[in-house]
Amino acid sequence: MGDRQRLCLLQRRFAAIMSQLNPVNKSLCLEQVCAANYQKLLRLIPDLLDYRDTATGLAEGSSTLHLEVLERSPYTLTILLSHSFKKNLEEFLEPAVTIRLYLDLRLAEVISDHARAAVAKVYKDPGLSLEIMNYKWRLNYFLQKWLDHCLNKNYRFRAETLQTIAIA
Repeated sequence: MGDRQRLCLLQRRFAAIMSQLNPVNKSLCLEQVCAANYQKLLRLIPDLLDYRDTATGLAEGSSTLHLEVLERSPYTLTILLSHSFKKNLEEFLEPAVTIRLYLDLRLAEVISDHARAAVAKVYKDPGLSLEIMNYKWRLNYFLQKWLDHCLNKNYRFRAETLQTIAIA
């Protein structure tokens, strides 16, 4: 079974699990998941906070991870993280997860993924707080499990593929 099939199977399994998982205090659990995801991202990509452009992560026998910095501000960093699959000269980037890191709070929150639109586009009415919380929960729980998978595969982002901030 190839990496693409494993990732699709992983996504289906998590979708089934997520539909059954319903913590009592979802807000607290979501915050804990976002804090754990922040730490996992820094373990997966140790130089992430210095990162400026694009990079790739490699693991033996696995598809390439692709990282792109979309936006940087003093307190946030928005990135796109995806697997890079090549099929018949075409490249597929999935799950293409857009993640916002809140640097001062040490949280990482999924904004959107390849299959789901951004929360703000789906739920324009703030009165739908329960639906918004459930949507965010599914996105961030998936990221947690995917990062676990990537860490278990021992992906390494090589320093020479990173463009770091020059220290004067």
